[in-house]
Amino acid sequence: MSDPQDNEPIQGPVHVTVDESAAGNRLDKWLAQMIPQLSRARIQSLLHEGMVTRDGGTIEDPSYRVKQAQSFCIDIPAPVEATPQPQQIALDIRHEDSSLIVIDKPPGLVVHPGAGNPEGTLVNALLHHCGDSLSGIGGVKRPGIVHRLDKDTSGLLVVAKTDRAHQALAAQFEEHSVERRYEALIWGMPKQAEDRIETRLGRSRYNRQKMTVLRQNGKHAITNYRCTGYYGPAQAPLACRVECRLETGRTHQIRVHMAHIGHPIIGDPVYGQPRMRRKQLPDELNILIEQFDRQALHAAVLGFIHPESGEKLRFESPLPADLHELVSSFERL
Repeated sequence: MSDPQDNEPIQGPVHVTVDESAAGNRLDKWLAQMIPQLSRARIQSLLHEGMVTRDGGTIEDPSYRVKQAQSFCIDIPAPVEATPQPQQIALDIRHEDSSLIVIDKPPGLVVHPGAGNPEGTLVNALLHHCGDSLSGIGGVKRPGIVHRLDKDTSGLLVVAKTDRAHQALAAQFEEHSVERRYEALIWGMPKQAEDRIETRLGRSRYNRQKMTVLRQNGKHAITNYRCTGYYGPAQAPLACRVECRLETGRTHQIRVHMAHIGHPIIGDPVYGQPRMRRKQLPDELNILIEQFDRQALHAAVLGFIHPESGEKLRFESPLPADLHELVSSFERL
C-alpha cells in the first residue's frame, strides 16, 4: 500500500499486509498505525460493522493478534456529510410561532445526528419543516436544539427558531426555571413516597456510555419524585408509577437517580432489569415487558416563558400508546 497523506480523505477498499515487526499487535492498533487518517475508535467501528476481512472472511474482533504476512482488506465507506440534511419526517407539533416550535417526540427518534445516527433525526426533520431559518442557531449539528430527550424517551421538547429565542430559552434552562415533569414506571416501591434525590453525576469509569453517581466531581443533579400509583400486593408492590420533576437536566438523570435508589425504570436496557421481580408477574405481563423495547419514561409537562411575548406557556402530553398499555396491564395486577 502506498503511504497516504494524513490530511487526505480515504475511502473504498484498502489492502494492508503485516510485516515482521508488527506481528503480535492488536488488529485495531495496527490498522490505526497503517491508516493514519482513521482513528482507533473508527477502526473499531469498521470492525464491528464487518468492514474488515482477511482472506475473504470477516474479522470483527479488535483484539485479534495479527501474524506476519497476513493481508487484510478494509472497506472504508465514503465520508458522511457533516452538515445535517433536511428529511421529510412526520412531526407532532404542539405549538409553533416565529420564535419557537414545541414537539411531542415519539420514542425511537434521536434528537440530533451523532455517531451511529447520521440521519433520520429530529434535527433532519426540523430542517425540512423550518427551511433555512434554523441554520446556525445553536450550532451546525444541533440547530435550534435547546435541550434534548434520550432516543427512547418520549414527550415534549422546545426548539428555538431564532438566535434570540435560543439564548433566552437556554438561559431559562440554565436558571432551572423551566417546568419539566416526567411520568415513569419503576420497579418496586421506594421507602419514601415522595422525596428529593440530590447527587453528582458523571461518566462511569467502567463504561463510558453510562452515567453514574459520583462522590466527587461530576455535575450537580436534582430530581424530585412523587409516587402516584402502586401495582401488585399492597404490602410489597411490584411496580410504581412516579412523577419526576427536574431541577437540573443532566444526561440520563432520572434513569440514573431511580436506579441509584434501587428502583430502576422498567424497560431500561442500561440501568437495570430486575429478574427477581419479573418472576412474580403473570406470563402475559412478562411478555408485554419483553416486547416493550425502551425505558418507561415520558416527558409529560413542559412549561417556560415565551422569549418574545413574556407569556407563560405550558404544555401537557398524554402517555403514548405503548406506555399506556404497559401501565394499564400493571393496573390489572
